[in-house]
Amino acid sequence: MNYYLRKNWRKITLTCSMGLICNGIYVILQLIMMQSFNAAISLNFRGFLFWTMAEVIGYGLYLGVAALESIFEARTIRTMNNQVRHDLYLSLLDKTHTSYHSQDTGEYISWLTTNVKQIERLAWEPFFSCVGNVALVVWCILALISLHWLMLAAGLVSAAVMLVVPKLFQRRMERLGEACAAAEAEGVSKLKDLLAGFDVLRSFGRTNRFLDQGDCVSDQIEAPNCRRSCSQSSISCLTGFFSVSLQILQQVVTVMLAFQGKIILGAMASASNLTAGITNGLRTIANHRMSLASAKPYFKNITVHADDAQVDTDIGSEQIKNAITVENLSFQYGEKPILQDLSLQFKKGGKYALTGPSGCGKSTLLKLLLGWLPDYGGAIRFDGKDAKDFTPEQLQQQMSYIEQNVFLFNSTIRDNITLGETFTDAQMEKALRNSALIGDLAAMPDGLDTAVGEEGGSLSGGQKQRVAIARALIHDRSILLVDEGTSALDQKNADIVEKSLLANPELTLILVSHHLTPERKEQFTRVYDLQPAVVQPLAG
Repeated sequence: MNYYLRKNWRKITLTCSMGLICNGIYVILQLIMMQSFNAAISLNFRGFLFWTMAEVIGYGLYLGVAALESIFEARTIRTMNNQVRHDLYLSLLDKTHTSYHSQDTGEYISWLTTNVKQIERLAWEPFFSCVGNVALVVWCILALISLHWLMLAAGLVSAAVMLVVPKLFQRRMERLGEACAAAEAEGVSKLKDLLAGFDVLRSFGRTNRFLDQGDCVSDQIEAPNCRRSCSQSSISCLTGFFSVSLQILQQVVTVMLAFQGKIILGAMASASNLTAGITNGLRTIANHRMSLASAKPYFKNITVHADDAQVDTDIGSEQIKNAITVENLSFQYGEKPILQDLSLQFKKGGKYALTGPSGCGKSTLLKLLLGWLPDYGGAIRFDGKDAKDFTPEQLQQQMSYIEQNVFLFNSTIRDNITLGETFTDAQMEKALRNSALIGDLAAMPDGLDTAVGEEGGSLSGGQKQRVAIARALIHDRSILLVDEGTSALDQKNADIVEKSLLANPELTLILVSHHLTPERKEQFTRVYDLQPAVVQPLAG
C-alpha cells in the first residue's frame, strides 16, 4: 500500500490539500455562525446580516472545494487501481508455466476484479477519509483553543479514548479480513467450476444440485463478510458510546464557561459543533484504521516492480544457429515418470517428428524445450549452452508453439494472427497462403476483420487450427513446435500446411503426431518414436 502512496504522492498531496482547505472552511464557518448567533442575541441586525451573508458565501466556497476534492480523489483512486492491476499482470508474468497453471483462472480473475475493488473500498477510500478527518480534528482543536483552553483539554481526552479503543481490536479485524479474502477467492473458483458444468447437471436432471451448490458457495462467501461486519458494528457501537459521552462532557464544560462569562454565549452552539467534529472525526479515523488493517491480505499477490520495469520483448533476438541436444532427459509429474533417459538431437533447419502412444511424453518434451517445465533431470542444450542458462522468455522468443487445443481471443482473425504486432501485407499474405486460410477468408464478408467470437466459437475446428498456424508462421521464429497442429484439418488443407512447413529450409520443425503415413515419414529428417517410461517396481 505504502508503495502506491509514495508513487502517487503529487496527486495525493493535491487531493489532501483540497481536503485540508475544505475542512478549514468548515471550521471557519462554525466561528462565523458563532458571531452571527451572538449578533442576534445582542439585537445587532446589521452585524447579524453581515455574518449571515458571510456564512452563505462560505458555504458556497465550501461546497465548491468539496466537489474539487471529490474529483481529484476519484482520479487518484483510478490511477492507483490501474497501477495495482498492472502489477498483478506483472506478477502473473513472473510465474512459471507450472506455477501459473497450479491455480484456476477464476482465482486470477478474482485478483484483478474483486480484490482490486476491495483494495479501493478498504484502503484507498479510507485513507483519503482518514486524512480529511485528521485535518478536521486539527482545525476543530485549533478553533476550540481560540475559545478556551479547557475545551482543548476535553478535545485531547476525546482523542486519547477514540484512538485507543479501536487499537484493541486491530488484530481481530486483520484475521477477519484474511478470512474474507480467502473465502472470496475459493468461492470464485467454485462458482467457475459450477457454471462450467451447468449443461452436464441440466442434461442429467440435476438442477437441484446446481441450486444447492450455488447456495452453499454464496453462504461460504458471505459468512466471513457477515462476521467482519458484525465485529465492525460492535466496535463502532462501543466507540460511538464513548463519542457521545465525550460530546456531553464537552457541552457541560462549554455551558459552565458561558455561565462564568469566560466565553460569549454564541460560542455554545459552535463549541458543540466543533466538539462533534472532533469526536466524529476520531470515530471515523478509528473505523477506517480497521478497514486499512483488513485490506492487507488483498495486497499479498502483488509483486511490486521498479517504476522503469518493462517487459523485454526482444531478449532472445540472437538466433540458435546449430542444434538442440537432449541428453539423458528424465521428467515426472508428481510420482508418475513421463520421460526416462531420453537422448535426441535436432539440427538447425531439420524436420523432426515425434511419434508414440499417448502418455509417452511427446507433448511434455515440447513444453520442456519451451522452458515451461524447469524441474527435470539430464540436460537440454541449445548450441551447447544449457537451457537452464536461458530464461523461458529467451527461449520462447526463438520458438513458435502450436497446441492441439487452439485458443483464440475474442477478437478478429487479424488480431489473433498478429497479436497486436505490425506486419506488411506481403508477410500477411504469405502466412495466410501457407496456412491454407485464403479461401476461407474470401468467403467471409469481413475477411481478416471477421470476429471469431468467444474462444473462436464462430470458426470451425480446422479454421481455428489454421489461424494458429498462420499466427506461428507470420511471427517467423527459427524453431516451430507443433503438437498435433493439423489434427482438425481435412487432408487437402493438411497437405498444404505440412508441405509449406517441410519446404522451409531455415525452419527447424519438431512435430508431434500420432499417425504419420509412410510417405509423410520419408519427408522428415528423422522420426523419433517415443515409448512410455517404465515404472520401477517397489523394493521388497
